[in-house]
Amino acid sequence: MLILRIISESFASAVHELLVNRLRTFLTLMGISIGIFCVITIFSAVDSLENNLKTSIDKFGNDVIYVSKWPWSFGSDYPWWEYWRRPHGTYNEMRQMEDKIPSAKAVGIVLYLGGKIIKQGSYSVSNAFISGVSYNYNLIQNLEFDEGRFFTQQESFAGQSVCIIGAGVSEQLFPSINNPIGNHITLLNRKLRIVGLFKKEGESIMQNSNDNAVMIPYNFLKTRVHVDGDEMEPSILVKANAGASLDELKDEIRSVLRSIRRQRPTEKDNFAMNQISFLSNGISSLFSVVDWVGLIIGGFAILVGGFGIANIMFVSVRERTNIIGIKKALGAKSYFILLEFLSEAIILSMIGGILGLFFVYLILIGANNIIDFQFVLSLKNIITGISISAAIGLVAGLIPAIAASRLHPVDAIRFK
Repeated sequence: MLILRIISESFASAVHELLVNRLRTFLTLMGISIGIFCVITIFSAVDSLENNLKTSIDKFGNDVIYVSKWPWSFGSDYPWWEYWRRPHGTYNEMRQMEDKIPSAKAVGIVLYLGGKIIKQGSYSVSNAFISGVSYNYNLIQNLEFDEGRFFTQQESFAGQSVCIIGAGVSEQLFPSINNPIGNHITLLNRKLRIVGLFKKEGESIMQNSNDNAVMIPYNFLKTRVHVDGDEMEPSILVKANAGASLDELKDEIRSVLRSIRRQRPTEKDNFAMNQISFLSNGISSLFSVVDWVGLIIGGFAILVGGFGIANIMFVSVRERTNIIGIKKALGAKSYFILLEFLSEAIILSMIGGILGLFFVYLILIGANNIIDFQFVLSLKNIITGISISAAIGLVAGLIPAIAASRLHPVDAIRFK
């Protein structure tokens, strides 16, 4: 109860300081507010960017191994000539791997293609993301449809002229039609019948939204372009069964694919096994550095605010020296005086921090309305801002509070 009484009295004193010395307190709290504003704004922007990137990357699957000739992560020693000579994955290898990997839920192959023009009547799209996929690709990636369906096994095996388009492509090619299923588009000098329409996803920072996608059977794409493994390199995708570890899956892939390619035991793997965690870990490392940069930038403003809080508390101790003497003469302990002034410094600093967080909230709301991007002030960043404010108040108020607690009652009462 004593602690609560001290805190309540300190809060009242802090509010009194705000009201009595408005200009001085305002200028001091603005230092804390600007510092917290800088730090938390950068933290929130970085977290929002990181979450968007990770969400975009996670669409590729955390439980999927991508087998290709090039690794996604490179060390300081990068023997690119070895990777260049490696063979690329093929459809036949994918078919052989299907029944030989116990830990795999599904095995597929995908080939990405860009820079092609898609036409429909007088309308055209030049920035679509084209992918050729095998018949069980929908078991590997989570594909959501607004209308229609995925390819049938017969359509995939035969490489029929069918396609699935994204919402953005549909809006550009069929501006007056809500459901384009059954209509045709022209791609790679062939007419393709639309059998599916992806659900609208919105913009993605990695530009991998299905809104601008056109998906076609791999066997159809293979007849229209030359797959050589250099300019056009397919990737074999292997999705793990529920409960199967990625390490176990990679061991099985390595054994099966080395056998298919008839590699000798002494030879190195002539393929790379990549997973999304390579990219996610790299993103986390990058943004942790950016967080530190933001903390350093905002730290200078917080430091100035901290000196301001310390100045306010020294002035407050001087102005209330007689009251401190009376309290100590009536039996108040030194730790009571210490806690009183320390709590007051922390509360003043936290008020500045809360103002800074409020400014961050307003800025993020404005940014969300102006930019097609979701900025979020997370609970973690709110707690971080308040914690930093409290820590600055604790450090800034410690010396004035100690000075107040050490005053002699008689000298303090006689002080003028």
